Amino acid sequence: MISVGISGAPGRMGRLSLAALLPLDDLAVGGLYAPGHDGEDLSGHRCSGDPEALRHCDVILEFTNPDVAPANVSRWRSFDAHVVIGTSGYDSGRLAGLAEEWAGTARRCLVVPNFSVGAVLMMRFAELAAPHFASAEIIELHHEDKPDAPSGTSLNTAARIAAARRDAGLTPHGRGRELAPGALGAEVEGVPIHSVRAHGFVAHQEVILGGTGEYLTIRHDTTNYRAFAPGIILALREVSLLADPLTVGLESILGI
Repeated sequence: MISVGISGAPGRMGRLSLAALLPLDDLAVGGLYAPGHDGEDLSGHRCSGDPEALRHCDVILEFTNPDVAPANVSRWRSFDAHVVIGTSGYDSGRLAGLAEEWAGTARRCLVVPNFSVGAVLMMRFAELAAPHFASAEIIELHHEDKPDAPSGTSLNTAARIAAARRDAGLTPHGRGRELAPGALGAEVEGVPIHSVRAHGFVAHQEVILGGTGEYLTIRHDTTNYRAFAPGIILALREVSLLADPLTVGLESILGI
């Protein structure tokens, strides 16, 4: 039986994870960490504002926010737990810091920009296609109360596209002059990202790749948060078996 702790349990992803865990025989809820929600009941389990509530968990899911996640992850590492990070904001610089922090440990840290299997495939398809097109831009669309932009999925996609383009000898091209700041999006490693925050969306991403006389659009749409549940369970079951101290994405687990 794998004991699972959830950091950020009252949030949307924390609640989804808890609901996914409850019917399983091989995974059990080991603790819920939620500052400001001490004593709150979630599906028969009590939240705690004390991080010690997760000390004896085998795996800890980190679902807080980008400002506090790094300190939390360091704490979970000190608890000798495996960690699955679902919090956004892990760009190349932050990932480099994680790699240094987790080097040499027997425990494993898995950063998951997106738990949807369809989204993982979308990112992989974009990475494979990127060297064959002169232009690459990303549009990501999320619900109105998502606290950060760009999304973790788009940051990871941009990094992978940029690496594939560098290997192919491609460089960013001119894109004109902005008449209003931000009109051309935010550049991440030379790849523009346009973030939309509006009512009606859940989580969506479109990668547009342009060449001479053609363009390719690769899009993924999440219409219900339940799409993330299978990926969360897969990550919890497989994180301890990963070869390296730090792994990014579900790709290695899925074999793609």
